[in-house]
Amino acid sequence: MPREAIPIQNKLERLSILQEDGSFDAKLEPNIPDTDLRRLYNVMLKTRRLDERCLMLQRQGRIGTYGPCKGQEATPLGFAYAMKQEDWFVPSYRELCGYVWRGWPLGKYLVWWGGNEYGSVVPEGINDLPICVPIASQCQYAMGIAWGSKLRKDKSVCVCFVGDGGTSQGDFHEALNFATVYDVPLVMVVQNNHWAISLPREKQTASPTIAQKAIAYGMDALQIDGNDILGIVSAARDAIGKARDGGGPSLIEAVTYRLMMHTTADDPRKYRTEEEVAPWIKKDPLIRFEKYLRTKKLLDDKIQQVMEEEIKKEIDEAIRYYEAFEADPYEFLDHMYEQRTPELDGQLAELKAYREGKQGGGSVGKPEVSHA
Repeated sequence: MPREAIPIQNKLERLSILQEDGSFDAKLEPNIPDTDLRRLYNVMLKTRRLDERCLMLQRQGRIGTYGPCKGQEATPLGFAYAMKQEDWFVPSYRELCGYVWRGWPLGKYLVWWGGNEYGSVVPEGINDLPICVPIASQCQYAMGIAWGSKLRKDKSVCVCFVGDGGTSQGDFHEALNFATVYDVPLVMVVQNNHWAISLPREKQTASPTIAQKAIAYGMDALQIDGNDILGIVSAARDAIGKARDGGGPSLIEAVTYRLMMHTTADDPRKYRTEEEVAPWIKKDPLIRFEKYLRTKKLLDDKIQQVMEEEIKKEIDEAIRYYEAFEADPYEFLDHMYEQRTPELDGQLAELKAYREGKQGGGSVGKPEVSHA
């Protein structure tokens, strides 16, 4: 028998609507009310300004190591906009824009980067997971949430975000495989920012796209311009709607760029050139969106100024909240189990004694532990 081509049923497409000069394909332009367009821009601008302030706070020693999200605001924002409140938002650690849209207080975000786990406490009524730093581990959580949604038949969809570096982890591939085998309502969004700390994308994979990895799992995929808010909203609506209607999971590759350092603990000048970064500055999603809104007469200098002033006040208040926040030094022992165990009670007593200067050696407050 001669060799035969194996038919592949799944779709692999590319989408781009809004160009870097502000021009757009009117035939593909999604229907977004003017009030929503202004609000989307406001949230993107707020995220950019908060991100800039966080970088300054870190340099001043007022928060710990920080991971900037400059240049990557459009993707999480577009998906958050297309989601319903009951849908699940599962981030990595550059999805601040989605958090802001879904109602997270800015002060809580600062508390997280300040090193207190209160920043991981999800606000009441929001189906989100907290910031996830272990690479790609959130993919497994998201797949499990989506499976639970299917079992409950509650029509909620789970949207998960991972970086291009995360696609080299087994967690990512296991999640995709399970998602298609069990046909769960999961949308996996890869923020391909070209760098996994200092490792370039071409060292991550030899495939021309990350999107095509979905084909191996029997999943539809789409590559989008990750700096194009219109294309992202359009892609998000399609993928989320498909998942909600029982059409199964999708993989979205959002091609973007990390304009700043991976975190404040590294220096990108050691591994990439300014010549590489320069073209991506022109593709900045905030600048592109601003040009689009000005073309549609939805934004002018006066509106921009008012937004900037209001955003500054909100961020100033968030910083005051964070710096006045008093952490409970014993709280971390309360969240290991539903109720503290005798062992944890012993550790709590020992910690309190130590802090109060009353410790009497290593055995303070330790309970008897059975090893039977």
